[in-house]
Amino acid sequence: MSATAATHRLTRDRVIWEFGADLEPVLEVNPGDVVTFETNDCFSGQIQTEHDLVTDIDLNRINSATGPVSVRGAMPGDSLIAEILDVRPIDWGVATLIPGFGQLIDAVKAPLTRRFEVVDGEIRMNDRVRFPARPMVGVVGLATEGETLSNGLAGRHGGNLDDHLHGPGARIYLPVRQPGGCSPLAICTRRWATARSASPESRSQARSTSASTSSSASRRRGR
Repeated sequence: MSATAATHRLTRDRVIWEFGADLEPVLEVNPGDVVTFETNDCFSGQIQTEHDLVTDIDLNRINSATGPVSVRGAMPGDSLIAEILDVRPIDWGVATLIPGFGQLIDAVKAPLTRRFEVVDGEIRMNDRVRFPARPMVGVVGLATEGETLSNGLAGRHGGNLDDHLHGPGARIYLPVRQPGGCSPLAICTRRWATARSASPESRSQARSTSASTSSSASRRRGR
């Protein structure tokens, strides 16, 4: 990052629910600038306790993406590289099961929600079950070439990636299809995320614009 890079911050109320060709950026940055995104969990705060079930929530309000952010100089034919610097979840999360969908598909007879704690880098389901946490970016992508796609979908634009390989230290290469790129970012547990675009030098060498993301926790929804 250059010594003159500016820093910015976006709150979790600036979101989109789908990727398209005509995204209106809420922020424009220069290559090398740093942007901190406050993000929602994938249910947008609709599930707080084990009494809240996925079958009862508004499915039009899932997988929100904070942004969009436009990177000056990014043009169709370029690549935008999202480099994940850090991801820091809040201190709790939820796991959900739905009959006929997802994990344990043949064994799940009724919808189920389990709340777990995130402590010292571990997921703690109960006193007996715990395992290392692997925070990741859930939804990250760019404006599309023409189609409009729900944030729940993945494609050439990025979208709902949900891959543990997209955690701290990862680089995600995305094709720019609209001037400025318009890059929204969402992460599947509430937290802060930070994005940095590429330096002009790397852009002139590789004809690409890169973005880096990191995050720090925010404990209360809407703050």
